[in-house]
Amino acid sequence: MTKNNPFCEITPELEHLSELSAKCSVIDPELYSKYDVKRGLRDINGKGVLVGLTEISDVCSTRIVDGVSQPADGELYYRGYNVKDIIAGIDEKSHFGFEECTYLLLFGSLPTKDELKEFTNMLSKYRTLPTSFVRDIIMKAPSRDMMNTLARSVLTLYSYDDRADDISLPNALRQCLQLISLFPLLSVYGYQAYKHYHDGASLFIHPPKEEYSTAENILHILRADSKFSPLEAKLLDTALILHMEHGGGNNSTFTTHLVSSSGTDTYSAIAASLGSLKGPKHGGANIKVVKMFDDMKKQVKDWSNEDEIADYLTKLLHKEAFDRAGLIYGMGHAVYSLSDPRAVIFRSFVEKLSEEKGYEKEFNLYATVERLAPEIIAKERKIYKGVSPNVDFYSGFAYSMLGLPVELYTPIFAIARISGWSAHRLEEGTQRQDHASCIQECWRTKNLCSYGGTLK
Repeated sequence: MTKNNPFCEITPELEHLSELSAKCSVIDPELYSKYDVKRGLRDINGKGVLVGLTEISDVCSTRIVDGVSQPADGELYYRGYNVKDIIAGIDEKSHFGFEECTYLLLFGSLPTKDELKEFTNMLSKYRTLPTSFVRDIIMKAPSRDMMNTLARSVLTLYSYDDRADDISLPNALRQCLQLISLFPLLSVYGYQAYKHYHDGASLFIHPPKEEYSTAENILHILRADSKFSPLEAKLLDTALILHMEHGGGNNSTFTTHLVSSSGTDTYSAIAASLGSLKGPKHGGANIKVVKMFDDMKKQVKDWSNEDEIADYLTKLLHKEAFDRAGLIYGMGHAVYSLSDPRAVIFRSFVEKLSEEKGYEKEFNLYATVERLAPEIIAKERKIYKGVSPNVDFYSGFAYSMLGLPVELYTPIFAIARISGWSAHRLEEGTQRQDHASCIQECWRTKNLCSYGGTLK
């Protein structure tokens, strides 16, 4: 693609300079231990690194027994509510849960029936792009990567906002609600444009339906015939709920806090979070799982033969199969050890959809790998904690059964996580305003400042 573009050429001069850069950029790994410095948001023992405080959600993976911390089945809480209980409490036939959970994250409590109706109506009202935005922005120079398309669209929306730089909480909330509403449109329309201009596919742009939930609208605007089953919409809704928030220490959410703390505008903060989520070690992990299983299906002749499957998994760890990275993708998590509650919840929905779609054979293969992989990893690796499937293990398989293109896997993650990012941006904005008020009071009284010491 870049062969005839001199602007993109890697010249011998650049190769030489990159070698010089590499030579002067080496840091002794032992120094990280010596000075207790974390590399990214995970330490050498595989634990997530505590980087801030939040009341939005909590991730639990241990319990205290006789004063000693011990591994436990993972639990995820949104504003004090166990996600398992939230999903169990959603009526399978009456309504969807993503909007309800978004309200919970943003405002700290579950909505009443009337509050939920008013909130969903507000989101529906905001689910409209500026005039000619699709034609002038999304359809022009479509990118092969939908996360870049999404980030560009978000940054461009800045130009359509008369109060783009107003970071007051009411205005920031308005911007966040609009982005929550628009992310499905920006993602799917971006994909439609790419498929049309790069692959010659027929171009169709379905407007969203006011009466549809976020999950229903995604399937509606993505499919040419706009048709979907109740179970398909329910599974996608569940996926959105499970991906919408995961504490303040995950990479993209930490980015939201970090960038928001500078006082920048909402569009810049969310674009930065999108850049963080795009990475294959974060939002793109489920794509790796799907590609790994695609390779496994080619290499393992009998999907019911556990010895063949175990041999393939061992080859993965020995860097003899797939991408030769030495990893079994979808297994293990920075925080969870015994179990990832999101994977446990999602598994039952995925199994139901596999039965409806006729993918039982593929599901059984996934289930076998889920059972064998921890045993094989324990034999081949020195591990510091338990290994279990994470949410990415089944999500890619679920999306493939829904007919979602691989290009949209990470944007679907973003469509969910924008609710969590928004809650964290508002939380950071509240703390920033409290901080400013504290400083002003300290200057006035010459007292000790609780945010950072005595003011001189």
